[in-house]
Amino acid sequence: MTRDEALKLVKEKIKNQNLVKHCLAVEVVMRDLANYFNEDEKKWGLAGLLHDIDYEETKNSPETHSLIGGEMLEKLGLDKEIVEAIKAHNEIHNLPRETKLAKALFCTDPITGLIVAATLVLPSKKLNDLTVENVLNRFKEKSFARGANRQVILSCSEIGLSLEEFVKISLEAMKKITQDLGL
Repeated sequence: MTRDEALKLVKEKIKNQNLVKHCLAVEVVMRDLANYFNEDEKKWGLAGLLHDIDYEETKNSPETHSLIGGEMLEKLGLDKEIVEAIKAHNEIHNLPRETKLAKALFCTDPITGLIVAATLVLPSKKLNDLTVENVLNRFKEKSFARGANRQVILSCSEIGLSLEEFVKISLEAMKKITQDLGL
């Protein structure tokens, strides 16, 4: 599947524009992580872009989220490693994350939400004004962006990154697509 085909599928399956933006954010961070680790940028990007492909379909049954999407993507012939990473990114399933790709997708999903939330409380509401220090300070605030699971974000250590390194890579990646994100 090409990136264009994946994006078309995302736009067909996901009508909520904020969720589409989330998928784009996870994609760009995954691409930069792939480059950082000398991994396959296309494969990692597709995993990020497609990870929530079934979100709207499964919003009332979170226990099926990522499994339905994974099965659909498997039927479309997507790489098995991508499918397994997508299935495992939903912590409800407690599936093993055995590859670096799966581990990276798991921690990348919530960091993008924390970064967006930290941007939206800035007076300018501009991603380019956000710093790593801002994000790290917000990370420490338990009541801020509660949906951004701190334990999952801290699993970045499983791919060999400190929290600060992970935030830096993620923030710089997202700054590349500020226009797409509307930030």
